Amino acid sequence: MNAVFPDSNYISWDALMDAEPAECVPLAATDPLYLLYTSGTTGKPKGVLRDNGGHLVALMWSMKNIYDVRPGEVFWAASDIGWVVGHSYIVYGPLFYGCTSILYEGKSIGTPDPGAFWRVIDEHKVAVLFCAPTAFRAIRKEDPKGEYIRKYDLTKFRMLFLAGERCDPDTLLWAEQQLGVPVIDHWWQTETGWAIGADCAGLELLPVKPGSCTKPVPGYDIRVLDAQGNELPPGKTGNVVIRSPLPPGCFTTLWENDKDFINTYFSAYPGYYLTSDAGYIDTDGYLWIMGRTDDIINIAGHRLSTGAMEEVLSSHPDVAECAVAGVRDPVKGEVPLGFVVLKAGVTKDQEAIASELIALVRQKIGPIASFKAAAVVKRLPKTRSGKILRGTIKKIADGVPCQVPATIDDPLILDEITDTLHGLGYPRQ
Repeated sequence: MNAVFPDSNYISWDALMDAEPAECVPLAATDPLYLLYTSGTTGKPKGVLRDNGGHLVALMWSMKNIYDVRPGEVFWAASDIGWVVGHSYIVYGPLFYGCTSILYEGKSIGTPDPGAFWRVIDEHKVAVLFCAPTAFRAIRKEDPKGEYIRKYDLTKFRMLFLAGERCDPDTLLWAEQQLGVPVIDHWWQTETGWAIGADCAGLELLPVKPGSCTKPVPGYDIRVLDAQGNELPPGKTGNVVIRSPLPPGCFTTLWENDKDFINTYFSAYPGYYLTSDAGYIDTDGYLWIMGRTDDIINIAGHRLSTGAMEEVLSSHPDVAECAVAGVRDPVKGEVPLGFVVLKAGVTKDQEAIASELIALVRQKIGPIASFKAAAVVKRLPKTRSGKILRGTIKKIADGVPCQVPATIDDPLILDEITDTLHGLGYPRQ
């Protein structure tokens, strides 16, 4: 068949292949470029609408000034085209800028081994790699001594960027030591389309503070506010917001939902974009993103960050990856519950490890954290873009009905978490 189907929305493959080349269509800078749904870790996914002109301006600027990459070099964003990272830094950014871009189908481990990334970097002479901390935690779990790294020629490789989840300091330092290149944790969102906070390597590489995404990127006026909208002093954790207007490249609205665009992002603090992330700015002006605001837990009136507790857990020599969720408690309101994935080859008794972790949190954060339970699990529930579903863990523990997130990597993990919680004394729903 070589004709248009009766329903004009469908065209046969043969007809499409025989079609005449189409001319480029001129568009206004403000015309919509693409529609992308958020990963939906905190609720129903929202359709982010991006424009043409601002998006291209931001990405072109970022390739040089954030990633310090040069036209002609190989830039690899080890993500998926279906996510914002893939849109921005597999397709649009590197190709417009004149870099070779890599499309990779596979994992950081098991395809076929923990050396998969290093093989690609060696084979294609990658200069800059951008991936999620989750990938590196997986590599570290399977190859803690970095033996696979030394099997490949990485002389062309000069910088690693991490984003998608906050990178714990131990994973960042491990990557830095094993690779011998700058490792930069930077922070951005589907809604912004490019980095909000970063160590802008192309401008000036600032000293790295593991756990911080360094400083706000030019164009973003970042503030930290309390619940009443008062600006907080350095070192005090609160709601991270961006003062309007947002810079080029950020979303212009939600698809067919201007009302929710305003209500969700701009109504809590008029004049500010609500990131829904919690964090603080230190006395040096460095920005610390400690997790989603939903991940700040209230323990007997004290607001504590699960990210800070995860940082302590990940510092344990046997822990490859971890997550902390605040679960309901009749006395304290909420208490933290920890889940850890162990490094390959660890044979120590799991109860002994749990006791060590509880003692470690008590030592580094204090009794106020009320951290009294840690469970060893084989894996953590995540979206396909690598974000840990802490909110879903909390709902399961609290016995609150929860819808399986559409973007979860493997729904069976939720059954595993339910079994683990049951073993800890939580009722099975």
